[in-house]
Parts: sequence; structure tokens; C-alpha cells
Amino acid sequence: MTPAWIALAVFTVCYVLFVVLPQKRALTACGGALILVATGVLPIREALCEAVSWNVMGLFFGTLVLAELFMESRMPAVLAERLVDSFRSERGAMLALCALSGGISMFVENVAVVLLLAPVALSLAKRLKRSPVPLLIGIAVSSNLQGTATMIGDPPSMIFAGYMKMGFWDFFLTQGKPGIFFAVQAGAVASLLVLAWVFRDAKGRAKQIEREKALSMVPSYFLMLLVLGLSCATVVDPNFAWFAGCWTMLLCLAALFWNGRKSLQMVKTLDWDTTFFLIGVFILVAGLSGSGWMDKLAGVLASSAGGSQVAGFAMVVVLSVIVSGFVDNVPFLLVMIPVVQKMSDQMGVNVQLLMYGLLIGACLGGNLTPIGASANVVTLGILKKQGYLVTFRDFAKIGLPFTVAAVAVACAFVWMVWG
Repeated sequence: MTPAWIALAVFTVCYVLFVVLPQKRALTACGGALILVATGVLPIREALCEAVSWNVMGLFFGTLVLAELFMESRMPAVLAERLVDSFRSERGAMLALCALSGGISMFVENVAVVLLLAPVALSLAKRLKRSPVPLLIGIAVSSNLQGTATMIGDPPSMIFAGYMKMGFWDFFLTQGKPGIFFAVQAGAVASLLVLAWVFRDAKGRAKQIEREKALSMVPSYFLMLLVLGLSCATVVDPNFAWFAGCWTMLLCLAALFWNGRKSLQMVKTLDWDTTFFLIGVFILVAGLSGSGWMDKLAGVLASSAGGSQVAGFAMVVVLSVIVSGFVDNVPFLLVMIPVVQKMSDQMGVNVQLLMYGLLIGACLGGNLTPIGASANVVTLGILKKQGYLVTFRDFAKIGLPFTVAAVAVACAFVWMVWG
């Protein structure tokens, strides 16, 4: 078997296992990467030094630590409680909590946001004597949506920034035009209208929930320094080669030192599964990319679009939404980024148009189903512990219209700006 076929076979088997055994995804990715190295498809030096974007990994891991400390400071819970208490109507309080989950998810991993805001949501639902199911699902899908808006919101955004060599502010303004941030906000407005309809029978007055106090403001200051440093990244490191990862890890080490002895226990509970999963997937995709399969797939997609910019854009978005609704979006995005790059070159289409369509579809598509995103799975687990069994259909009643509205409006915005 040639190296090209080995690379394709290993990636295909791993991708199937990602779907069938999601709890073993790190082991699967790293195992597949070892097979590529052992069979000579990728030399070990190339696999570790060139295939893996250590700048992205530093950005991801450092942000993970800073976000964890931010959560432990209880500051997000304080913000949530004050926001809920400022609304007089039930529906206003519920929508505010969903909007806040999205706002925090621009800087913090989605699962962590759900875990932190779930007690606030459950407390609010109990006081309102309502089922917490719609509210918690609303928090989860809102969190998934806004993770796309900034460079540090979600691993796909970090990967996207690394490939496109984008800095923090490039998500807001790219080539003098509104960036992906504003497209996501347009989608967020549409999705909040959907949630307003979902919460339409919540017409009573909101009741005050329990108050918390922030344990420390220091983690919030570390996050501010992170954003401040990343805002200068494109000036210091225009090729996105080292600064973002180094700056984030420097702040991470400083934060761990500040946290003292508690840091050791906190590090043990970090999301190591996603960390090693990302490393393995980088290597798997590098093996696939070097074998020429990306060029062939790009050619098929470009010819299927028939040279039409509209058809090409729609094809990328719809494919991304459907696939990401059922499988992890990280390996899909890593495969599709170079494919879409080649596809745009072959069609003569603005690369930003197709790339933004890919990112929106891949990230927002996870809201289609209860298994499309980790935050959704965690949310359903929390509800199950509370005695609420949410079926695929129950989730789809909220997730499907939410996703369709958000994707349609966000993509319409991208089309108007970049089409």
C-alpha cells in the first residue's frame, strides 16, 4: 500500500472512531498519528515540528488555564446573577442568561461556561416554577454560537486564526471590512429572537436569585492582559508563528504561580483529552494533506459548484453544518481549510467568503443535535441528573430553528460583505 493510501485509510478509520467512540478520541488521534510515523508516511521530526502548530497549542492550553481560574473566581456567576436580577420579566431574565453565556464563551471554553451557569439557570427555573430544559438548552447553543466570534473563543477559531494568520482584531476588521465577529453577532440577534419565541409563555415577573461574591479579581485581570497582548500579535508576529502561543503560556505560568499550591490539583483536572486530541489530529491531517487527497477533493467541490460563487458558498456552508451536526468539528475543519483554500483558487472566488462560510457552518452546525457539541452533551447530562430526560426530538425543537436562523443570517451578512 502506498503512503497516500495509508494516510487516507488511517484518517478514515480514526474519523469513524471519533464518531463511534467520542470518549476515546484523544487515544484514537494519537494512535493514528503513531501509525503514520511508524509506517513512514511522516518522519517523526516532520510530525512533531512541522505538522503540529505549537503556536496554536500554546494559545489553546494557556487560554484553558486562564479560563479555568476565571471560572474558579466565581466572577461569571456574579455577572449572571446581577444580570438576571436586573430584569423584571421571566422571559427577559432567561434571554439575558442565554446572551451572557454567549458573551462569556467569546473568551472561555463552552463546556466550562455551561457548567458554571447551570446552577444559576436551575435556581432561576426553580424560583419561576418552570422546567429548566429550554433554558439550559438555550444556554448551551448560545455558548456554542459565540465561541466562533473571537480568536480565543473555541479551538476551531484558534486553528482558523493560525491558518489564515489572523490576529485578535482581525476577527473584528479584516482588510478594512467587518469580520467574522459581526457576522456571528448578526446570527446571535436572529437566534435570540428564536429563543424569545421558545420562551414565549414566560410572562410572569422574575424573582431574585441568590447572590454570590467574586473570590478574586486577579483572574479577570489575566484575561484582560491576554486580550491586550493578542491585540498586538499581528504587529509583533505577522506570520502567526510564535507570539500568540508564547504570550498566552507566559500569562498561564504567571497565573499558576499566583494560584500557588492549588495549581497542581487544577492542572490535573484540565481538559487534557482535547489537548492530545488536537495534537494527534494535526498529525493525521498533515499526513492526508501531503498525499494529494486535498487537491482532489477541492477539484470535485469546485467542479460541482460549476464555477458559481453562490453555489460554491452554499455548498461549503451546508456541508459544514450537516457534518458538524454529528461529528467533531476540529478534524473536519482541519481537513477542509486547505480544501476550501484550493477551491477558492480554482474558482477565482474571494477566499474570505468561503473560509468564513466554512467556519460558521462548522461551529454553528454543532447546535443541530444533542451530540453535535460537547456543551450539548454536558447540558443533557446535567438535566438527566435533575430528572429531565431530553430526547433527540426535544433538543431539535430548539436547536434546529436556532441553528437555521443563526447560520442563515450570519451567512447573509458574510455574503453582503465578501460576496
